[in-house]
Amino acid sequence: MGISCLKGFLQARGWPVKTLDANIEEQFKEIYDGYFRVLREIVPLEKQGNFYSIGQDVLHNHMMAFINYNNPATGPGGKDEQNRRDMYDELVKTLIAKTFYCLAPGPCIHQLHAILEAFYTTLESYILQWLEKEKPGVLGLSVCSGTLPASLFAFQLTKEKCPWIQTVIGGGIFCDQFAIGTADFEIFLEETAPYIDKIIIGEGELLFLKYLQGELPPEQRVYTPGDIGEETLDLSTAGIPDCHDFQLQHYPYLSMYSSRSCPHRCHFCSDTVMWGKYRKKPTAQVVEEMKQLYREFGNQLFMMSDLLLNPVVTGLAEAFTRSDTTLYWDGCLRAEPPVCKQENTMLWRRGGFYRARIGCESGSAKILKLMGKGITIEQIKQSIAALALAGIQTTTYWVLGYPGESEDDFQNTLDLIEELREDIYEAECRPFYYYLQGQVNSREWAKQAGHLPLYPGKFKPLLLFQTWGLEGLPGREETYRRINRFVRHCRELGIPNPYTMKDIDEADRRWKKLHTNAVPSLLELKNKDVYIDECKHVQNISLVDNTLSDEGNFDF
Repeated sequence: MGISCLKGFLQARGWPVKTLDANIEEQFKEIYDGYFRVLREIVPLEKQGNFYSIGQDVLHNHMMAFINYNNPATGPGGKDEQNRRDMYDELVKTLIAKTFYCLAPGPCIHQLHAILEAFYTTLESYILQWLEKEKPGVLGLSVCSGTLPASLFAFQLTKEKCPWIQTVIGGGIFCDQFAIGTADFEIFLEETAPYIDKIIIGEGELLFLKYLQGELPPEQRVYTPGDIGEETLDLSTAGIPDCHDFQLQHYPYLSMYSSRSCPHRCHFCSDTVMWGKYRKKPTAQVVEEMKQLYREFGNQLFMMSDLLLNPVVTGLAEAFTRSDTTLYWDGCLRAEPPVCKQENTMLWRRGGFYRARIGCESGSAKILKLMGKGITIEQIKQSIAALALAGIQTTTYWVLGYPGESEDDFQNTLDLIEELREDIYEAECRPFYYYLQGQVNSREWAKQAGHLPLYPGKFKPLLLFQTWGLEGLPGREETYRRINRFVRHCRELGIPNPYTMKDIDEADRRWKKLHTNAVPSLLELKNKDVYIDECKHVQNISLVDNTLSDEGNFDF
């Protein structure tokens, strides 16, 4: 979504842009699957937890260690090959031990190493092929923690082979992991100076355009919104995302957005830091842009990348109920009073709302208050029930190990999930992550509890950056035990967390059995030969009075 927005914006202003998407390359997927296949052989079933989610922490740290291990100038032990290899092997074992809390045998470490060796060899060929074909003047990469190692490798290779190409990095990595002012950011600046020319922090369109036009100080390496007077993009002028370079047949969704940033400030979130003040596109413009994308590419299902749809969901639904084109859309929703009303969720369903991704986070009122969520347990219950009654899929997200979460708090989460089991389409848990800066509450946590590094300092030359945790309860190992218990609990209740298309199809079948108004399956919507408009004909099943009572002052 990010790079398609940049392309659409820049091309409309006269800059030729080519976007690349390596996600769909079969060769990379085979390597990815191979890595997790070996990792699954290492980790006992009862410790796998939310395997593909937390396993990403092992993968991207291992990927970073691999490229630094192969650099004798910076790797541990200097030019002593055996010292470097011993340190590298020890780190990979530590990564697995600190994530899955099990021991990894040496032969498996060597297998994982060989898989990453194949990855970087394949990636090198892929990058060089495109550099030769496109001959760009500027190479820009949008980077998050999971793509950082491969992105650094791409920049290094580009500067080595084509030093005249300007290299520019942006993305969410600078909201938290490498937030300005942290020691990790300073290390990043120093380590990447030979091969990254410019760093853009925050919303990219205006900063990137002004850089290309030579309107930013050329001697400056880091550009932030402060360099353009904190100006933010008027979304009505942003234009339509340009997806023409992508092989969309590999995706069941098209992507779109109607707003940026968030009107709320949950304590663990860094998105408001990234996007600045909350802004919306005009509803009519969003609908017309989605219809244009549908006419061009044929996908009826959209993933809305808004951080929160609540401020726009009713407007979008009303516009689509009046539209001659039926589209379905999936996005993030907050459990608040309007979502508790079945007349609202039925309207949204008729307007094409397909799946609500709800940050429930916890079943404990105490933890919700500590998070600054500003919602209640009763609102979570009624929101999920009202959405399910309308047939809208309910993906629920839960944060485990939040500072101060007790065993009773965690048990409250398990109890709430059990109570709502038939109305939850999907349940995904993630551990609480802490960053020195960038999150709304980063500094407060550091004052209250203090922070500590997860990995010993001797591994810093391999990892480039540190993973941080907070002192206090619950500890990291207990948090990951709770992840395993959460996953086991959901499995026993029959609540899925689908990953593959086969898993998704099974989850869709379960949802249709549970709910009369269930939305079409993903496989149905993926078939572009069939036009689906059933949402406009959905009938009310029943309406009951579920008006929220005044629950007093919660001091939110």
